Amino acid sequence: MASGDSPSATVVREVESAEAMVELGRLLGMRLRAGDVVLLSGDLGAGKTTLMRGVGEGLGVRGPVTSPTFVIARRHPSVVDGPDLIHADAYRLGSAGEFEDLDLDDDTAVVCVEWGRDRAESLGQRRIEIDIEHTPSGRSVTITGVRREVPL
Repeated sequence: MASGDSPSATVVREVESAEAMVELGRLLGMRLRAGDVVLLSGDLGAGKTTLMRGVGEGLGVRGPVTSPTFVIARRHPSVVDGPDLIHADAYRLGSAGEFEDLDLDDDTAVVCVEWGRDRAESLGQRRIEIDIEHTPSGRSVTITGVRREVPL
């Protein structure tokens, strides 16, 4: 979380498989609304893109939702008359300034940013921050609402 931000609520989920990660993302995606900002953090291979695949399913967007590492950001239009998904990856960007140059601030879409910590907080004072960590039995997913409730 950025300095000065305080969590509204935190939910921790243990996820044992890629299928369970997709399902958690699907449940989250079904509850996200236009204007929501989601920042994802975790080591390489933690499951950020796998979770995002489920978010795309839950939102009902045209896919497939894949890693946007080399294109930086990809827009997935809704196929169910809901908000679009803007899926971005800040891994290759050096600073928050470079990220701001992408102009992804869109209150008509759900904006999700992999590797967003310390780069994309300016997209939303109200946001959801997701941290994914490897555990011996799979992954631990910590979902924190910043000035916002966790939608799970």
